[in-house]
Amino acid sequence: MNQLRKIPATVITGFLGAGKTTLIRHMLENAGGKRIALIINEFGDLGIDRQIVNGCGIEGCHEDDVVELANGCICCTVADDFLPVMEALIDRDTPPDHIVIETSGLALPKPLIRAFNWPEIKTRVTVDGVVSVVDGPALAAGQFASNIAAVQAQREADESLDHDNPLEEVFTDQLLAADMVLLNKADVIGEDESKRLIAELTARLRPGVHVVATSHGNIGVDVLLGLDAGAEDDLDARPSHHDHHHDDHDDDDDHDHHHDHDHDDFDSFIVDVPVQRDPAALEARLIEIVEAHNVLRIKGFVEVAGKPMRHVVQGVGTRFTRYFDRPWADGEDRQGRLVVIGQAGIDHAAIAGALAADAQESAA
Repeated sequence: MNQLRKIPATVITGFLGAGKTTLIRHMLENAGGKRIALIINEFGDLGIDRQIVNGCGIEGCHEDDVVELANGCICCTVADDFLPVMEALIDRDTPPDHIVIETSGLALPKPLIRAFNWPEIKTRVTVDGVVSVVDGPALAAGQFASNIAAVQAQREADESLDHDNPLEEVFTDQLLAADMVLLNKADVIGEDESKRLIAELTARLRPGVHVVATSHGNIGVDVLLGLDAGAEDDLDARPSHHDHHHDDHDDDDDHDHHHDHDHDDFDSFIVDVPVQRDPAALEARLIEIVEAHNVLRIKGFVEVAGKPMRHVVQGVGTRFTRYFDRPWADGEDRQGRLVVIGQAGIDHAAIAGALAADAQESAA
């Protein structure tokens, strides 16, 4: 039986100004025909200028291959933003050969890596490697970023940020999650200082993780991509300050659940939904189901009586969006279906029964 090859994804971390954008541009310029999709999480005026990539004249650089997540720190908006984008990329008629994710400098890598164990993507994408970009001159000066004020402004601008870890902890988390560390701007600090910092960084890393000195993000694509780390299956080997934060909390803490999902903790199933008369009433019922059964996500489509368009339902927690996306095709199966995703042990029968009861009330 042939199995689909998982699409490799590379996560690039590092504080604002470390050189992530330069690294990515160099990678795209030397991709050698590889179809690379780029998810950018730097946001606001301090973040990446999309035009650095889009329309830049790089062969194979297409506008629809670049997606910006500008709603906040990616590790705090995994379900809202990151997962739908990943699904859209891998569902394309021609999926990318490789996905590169540039995180906000404030992002904790481990929650993002965990997201690759979500049911929607776990069988289709793998974390090929986590690459941490370090600002050489800033580190030589005893700092983590060349412009601390800009980093602090970035933090204050992000209303979604749900962790307030000191910069040193974020820096350490980025190092301990890494499969490769790039000491960037090595040309500025010189060879001797680079050697000293490489030794200092290596002493802090997991065994087998290499530090590579780079200038202007200049590193071979064959070195950067193809690490084959499978990081989502190796989480225990990537310690985090955030792990210790969880150890001090009760296991039922909602914030812990948000960050500590493992693929064995999930359950998902499909519920057939009959024709609906009132989409707003359906959404209200779905919110009740989410609250009663600790459902994480609901997505799918339904038919609305008297409407020629297919009605899409997307829910993350109790936040729902609903819209008509396209007309039904001639002869198309109009059976409504919703995928329900929750913690292991969610009550399939009760949820299906609640939706069936809602359908009977709607038809009455």
